[in-house]
This record gives sequence, structure tokens and C-alpha cells, in this order.
Amino acid sequence: MAGAGRARKNAPPREEVLAAAMDMIAERGLEKLTMAALGREVGMSSGHLLYYFHSKDELLLQTLEWSEGRLGIERGRLLTRTAPARERLDAYVDLYVPDGHRDPHWTLWLEVWNHSQNADEQGRERQAAIEGAWHRDLVALLAEGVSRGEFRPVDPDRLAARVRALLDGFSIHVAIGLRGTDRGQILGHVREFLDESLGRPGLADT
Repeated sequence: MAGAGRARKNAPPREEVLAAAMDMIAERGLEKLTMAALGREVGMSSGHLLYYFHSKDELLLQTLEWSEGRLGIERGRLLTRTAPARERLDAYVDLYVPDGHRDPHWTLWLEVWNHSQNADEQGRERQAAIEGAWHRDLVALLAEGVSRGEFRPVDPDRLAARVRALLDGFSIHVAIGLRGTDRGQILGHVREFLDESLGRPGLADT
């Protein structure tokens, strides 16, 4: 028991473990992320990792929450800067769409989604909290653009749901490397949809 106590005391901070998990996904792919491999990376046994996280699914969800927290800070910075609403909307889209095939954040998201059918109620609520943060920020930005006359009058909540469904579908294509759906093409499709839905930037709605 004394040895186990020392091991826990010397264990790296939780954030370091989660960062290491994300780095492993980025460098080696999700299939190489095992408790044993992660333990070697951070100097812990797989048993100690299970002590902290209870299961690999919980490790993945916590890693996703940690990654989303970092994205949330970046999203907040982009959306609160002084700039036209459409410029900030384009920045939101750019942050949302994966960087390319096997983007580590989206690789992790897809794995968590894949396991969500068997997730308990608490797990579902945690996933919904992640989704909800993106949705609320988008609704607020669309409402601001409408109130300032930059966008044509729309229902911000309804349009946000459609935009995010579009982004999710296209983002999956990018993340899995579907042929003919590179990131530049996807951003072009989304810009066109936003132009049609909100009015072209700088032009009054007629």
C-alpha cells in the first residue's frame, strides 16, 4: 500500500496525462492509444491510469473535454474581438472544420460518438454540454449579426442548428479523408450556404 501511495503522489497532473493522450492520437493514431502505451508515455502503470480514469472510454471523454476546453478559449477569443459578425462567423467555421485527414480532435470526437450509443446518462449529458457550448456561441453570434443589420432577419437558433449539421457532415468527410472533400472545398461550400442564408457580406438584403 505504501508503494501505491508513493506512485499516486508522484503521478503527473491530470492535464499532462490528457495532453499526452492527445499527442499520441495526433502522432500515432487512435488505434495506438492503449492504457499501457499511455502509461509508458507518462511514467505510470496501466493499472494506475485505470485507477484515475476507470476505463478507456472515460479517458477518451475526458481528453475530449480537455481539448474542447482549449478550443472554447480560442473560440471565445475569436468571437469577442472587434470585427464584423460575418468575419467572426467565418472564424468560427474555420475553427470548427478539421485541419485535414486524421485531425486528432475530430478523430477523438468520432470515437466518442461511436461509443455514445452505450454511454450512460451522465456521459450523454457531458457530450451534450460540449455540443451546447458550440451551439450557444453560434446562436449568439447570429443574433448579434441580425440585430446590427449585418444579416437578414433569421431565426438564430433554427439557422444555428442547420449550420452545425452542415458543418458536422462536412467535417466527418474531411476527418476520414473522403475523396473529393478537402478542407478548402468544404469551407467554400459553407461560405456559399451562409451567403445564401444571411445575405452576402457588405450587401443590403433586397
